[in-house]
Formats: sequence, structure tokens, C-alpha cells
Amino acid sequence: MTTKPLTTIDTSTLAEAGRTDHPVAVYLAGLSAGSRRTMLGALNTIADLATGGRADAEMFSWHRLRHEHTAAIRSTLAERYSPSTANKMLAALRGVLKASWRLGLLDGESYQRAVDVSAVKGSMLPKGRALGAGELRGLFDVCTDDPTPAGRRDAALFAVLYGAGLRRSEAVGLDLADYDSETDALTVRGKGNQERIAYVTGGAQQALEDWIATRGDDDGPLFVPIRKGGKVQVGRRLSAQAVYGILKKRAKQAGLEHFSPHDLRRTFVGDLLDAGADVSMVQKLAGHSQVTTTQRYDRRPEQAKRKAAELLHVPFRSRKVSDWTTPQGEE
Repeated sequence: MTTKPLTTIDTSTLAEAGRTDHPVAVYLAGLSAGSRRTMLGALNTIADLATGGRADAEMFSWHRLRHEHTAAIRSTLAERYSPSTANKMLAALRGVLKASWRLGLLDGESYQRAVDVSAVKGSMLPKGRALGAGELRGLFDVCTDDPTPAGRRDAALFAVLYGAGLRRSEAVGLDLADYDSETDALTVRGKGNQERIAYVTGGAQQALEDWIATRGDDDGPLFVPIRKGGKVQVGRRLSAQAVYGILKKRAKQAGLEHFSPHDLRRTFVGDLLDAGADVSMVQKLAGHSQVTTTQRYDRRPEQAKRKAAELLHVPFRSRKVSDWTTPQGEE
């Protein structure tokens, strides 16, 4: 059977068959809310690349893809994106093809051939940066210096982002009932409907207790918006996007260079490993599904590499500026 070239694949919509019969809808239904947004974006990108901008994920006829098409998609993704991003997009592609097969839109042999594309190899240094102890102190100091409820809320928010290593979506997803003051435990709902227990101790616990005393003990979201007049809006959940604005404001007040909410989590992992915590335990605290993800934030190998480099002696001796002479012919 002759297969159409990638650029001429029919892009007629499958949506008229009903959302429950659409492979994209079926695939996304099995993911968490956060993953749905990410993977739908990946599928939209693939559909756009494959059709020259003529279709999105819903319009694209995924069941018509064959091995030569998926191989071409892999090649394009490898050229344009980092290995991790490209492989995440390929995972979305395999997922929607599997849904197409399950719905009877794609026969078994064509499905197996289409998904038989290798992962994109390579590694990239983790984006972002870790914060130093002085930067963390400065960040919490500006919150302490703010006498309004926002100061206490922001300190508690940073305490769970750094002190417990939470993702921003996990932090804003917390309810008051998720905190057990007797055991210092937080019940965290992470990726893929996975729950885990994190702990707030020391200063992190104190920051959280101060905020709860200000917030009150009414049921509902732990982190809530605060109006300009200082009124705490209990019952309304702070949005994940709002965390960026809070962090940007406090970082500016503290005179810190730009960093993201995830950089606090990155610092949490790195600081624990530097302190000698077992990598598998840090993996569990961070909620990483793979220990290799945790190891990416391990700064100790780089420190060892630097010490090894210092064993070399480069026989260069700098001259004093006063000893420099102007080359002949120049003024």
C-alpha cells in the first residue's frame, strides 16, 4: 500500500465522531490535568510541523501516520528541540497512536511500525540555577520585614517550595487539611495522581505556622489571594501563575538575580544531596518518578571535577601592569 508523503497527509477532523472516539481525547483522558496541557501542546506542535501549519492536534489524522512519517517527525524534533523536550513530544506521539489503535482506527502492524522510532540521544545541562544560602536568607528577610499578611503568606509559600521541595502546582494545590501540625507532614498531590508525604521542619514549619495563624483555621486552600487592603480571601485558591508574580516581587525587593519557582525546588534537591542525604530518599521527598531525574540536580560530581582540575599546574605567571611595554611601532 502506498502511503502519502508527510506533507500531504489528510487533515480532515475526526471530531465529528464524538470526543470519546477521538484518539487525542482518549490519550489525554488518561493523564493528569497538568500533563494534559503539556502533551496537548506537544501534539499541537507535531501536527503543525507535519502539515505546515494547516492542522492542530484535533484536526490532524493521526491514524494515517506510518513509520516514514514518524521517522521524519523524530528527525525534525531532534533538530529543533533539546533531547528531553523532543523525547517528551515523541512520548505524546506514541500515546496518541496507541489510542488510535485501541479505537480501531489503526491496525496493529501499522501501529507497531509507526511507534518504532528511537529516542533522541544526548543530554543538556539542567536549566535554571540554584540559590545560595545568602540569597535564601535575603528572600525570607524581605518577607519577615513585611508586616502585612502577604509577608507571612509569601514566607510560608517559599518555605514549602524550598523547605519541602514542592512544585508550584503542588504548593497552590495544598489545602489546610493537608498539613498535620503534630507530625510536620504535608500530604502532597503530585504528578500522575501520585500522593506523597513531605515534611516542613525548623524555619519552614515556623513560617507555615505563622501564616496559618494569620489565615485562620477555616477549611479550604492553604495559600489564598490577599487584597490590597490586607484582607485574606479564605476560600479562594492562589493560582500557579500568581506564584511567579510573588516570586518576582520578592526577588526584586531582596536585590536578587532572576530565578524561577522551580529553582527553589532545584536548590532543595541540591542542598540535601550536598548535606549527604541518600539520593533515593531525596527522590522520594521530591516526588521524582525516576532517580535519574534527581541525579541531574546533584552538584557533587561537578565539585569533584573542579577539584580534579585543580590538580593540574598551568605554568603561567602574570606580569604586573607596570611591566607591560607598548609594542614597537604603536603609541
